[in-house]
Order: sequence, then structure tokens, then C-alpha cells
Amino acid sequence: MDKKKKSCIIGFIGIILLLALDQFTKYLASTYLKGGNSIILIKGVFQLHYLENRGAAFGMMQGMKYLFVVGTLVMLVLMVLVYWKSPMEKRFAWARFILILLTAGALGNLADRLILDYVVDFFYFELINFPIFNMADIYVSCGMVLLILFFLFYYKEEDIDRLIPFKKPKKKESGL
Repeated sequence: MDKKKKSCIIGFIGIILLLALDQFTKYLASTYLKGGNSIILIKGVFQLHYLENRGAAFGMMQGMKYLFVVGTLVMLVLMVLVYWKSPMEKRFAWARFILILLTAGALGNLADRLILDYVVDFFYFELINFPIFNMADIYVSCGMVLLILFFLFYYKEEDIDRLIPFKKPKKKESGL
């Protein structure tokens, strides 16, 4: 089996496992927390609290389901394309891992929006009154932090040109 196929199989399995964990934790939250049955893990700091989020991150843009669905589908197509076109060199393994996190997170919340018309959130940091979130949000947040760090400190401009298949390469200026 060539490297590309092996990488795609590993990526697919990673996405399925992360998606399954996201959906399982949301199922548990719906089963045990819905109806106001919060579970305090660290008093005044962290709890599990059920919330039906009909908006985007942190509850913004409530009720715009179709915009989120279309936007998510576009992003999923782009992420799959970048994953497929990414070089199979060891240097780009982190980029593929980040794409797996982002894809799993996007699919987790997309599934909720399509099936339930809302996203199930349940992690709540009471200490700082942080917006309630879920596993898919963690995947996307961690993926974005890693993406920023790797693009700022690890990947060079020529690496980025190789990762983004639809980006036109810069023309080299002649020294005339």
C-alpha cells in the first residue's frame, strides 16, 4: 500500500474515532444532563451543564443553521482536498493531524445541526464564565491553535505553497 492510501486510511479512522467520541459524549450529556441535572466536578470552577446551542461558537448568530451547514460543507471539501494533496513527507504529518482534528470537529457539530437542529454543549468553566462547549469544539480549537503555531513557527512559505493546492505559486523575479 502506498503512503498516500495509508495516510488516508489512518486519517479516516482518526476522524471516525474522534467523531464517535464527540457523539458519545453528547449522547451522555443529553441522557444525564438534559433537564437541569448539572454535575459539579470542581465547585465554582468546572461543571457539566447541558445546553442546546442553535448558534455558532459561543452562541453567536443564533438560528442561522443553513449558513452554518453550507459553510461547514465548503470547509470540509477544502480540508479534504488539502489533506489529499498534502505531501507525504514526515514534515507534513502535523498538517495532516491538524486537518483530522478540524474535520472531526466540523463533522461532529454538523451532525448535531442536521439531526437535532442544534449543537449539544456541556462543558462549562464556571470560574471564568466561559461559554459552554463540547468535544467537537475542543477539536476545532486545538486544531486552530496548532495550525497558527505551526504556520507561524514551523512551516516556511514554500511549505505552505506545497500544502495549499489551489494557491498560485509566486513568480520568481529575475535579477535583471
